[in-house]
Amino acid sequence: MNAAKLRRLLGQVVAGRVTPTEAVATLRGLPFEDLGFARVDHHRALRKGFPEVVFGQGKTVRQIAAIVDRVAAAGHTVLVTRTTPEACEAVRRRHPRAQWSDEARAIWMTPPGRRGAGRPGIAVLCAGTSDIPVAEEAALTATLMGNRVERIFDVGVAGLHRLTAERKRLTAARVLVVVAGMEGALPSVVAGLVRAPVIAVPTSVGYGAALGGFTALLGMLNSCSSGVTVVNIDNGFGAGYAAALVNAGPSARRPPRGRGTR
Repeated sequence: MNAAKLRRLLGQVVAGRVTPTEAVATLRGLPFEDLGFARVDHHRALRKGFPEVVFGQGKTVRQIAAIVDRVAAAGHTVLVTRTTPEACEAVRRRHPRAQWSDEARAIWMTPPGRRGAGRPGIAVLCAGTSDIPVAEEAALTATLMGNRVERIFDVGVAGLHRLTAERKRLTAARVLVVVAGMEGALPSVVAGLVRAPVIAVPTSVGYGAALGGFTALLGMLNSCSSGVTVVNIDNGFGAGYAAALVNAGPSARRPPRGRGTR
């Protein structure tokens, strides 16, 4: 779709020949911006409710900076996961407002003028301090999607009194992201204590038989506690994104209603 077609569509909305709902459905199919090495999807926010997130691992510093340029120019929130301080410095030379999270290993930036404390309801837990990078990736993702996140760290099963001491905050959450390596037992324990859904994240933390996170992954998939959903190994972003969708509720995911709809 080019500028002329977009003007025509907007004119049809003004004239009442196309409803706002129909126009939004058309805009969801708009093309991407082709940078040669990347195709930036500027309209993902229309389809998904949140703009495209950049997976930094495997990309050069120059590629990351160029993609961030285009995402920021479109007025979107910027999030680059699995990246480096060097990439952040390159981004900051063009965008001084860009932030670096050492814990989450991520670059992030919100559009100017964004306000609000966020929607409460998400708790992010991790079993040990070594799991914090993955937990922080989840927490940062959920925060940028408009949520206020409770962080409850280093509460693994080797010392259950640390977890039970947080019972009030656990039961107050609408959805919990639970991050653990080693044998991956923490999500099962948490799910046995709370009513809310638990999104389990296995990490690659552990000694040899942890198999780079496969032991934790299989343990979580075989949980006997109900309400546990499992994401990929070290996938804090995926867990934080899913938690944000759950916390938003069905109304936030429903397309807007226009004239002529019921």
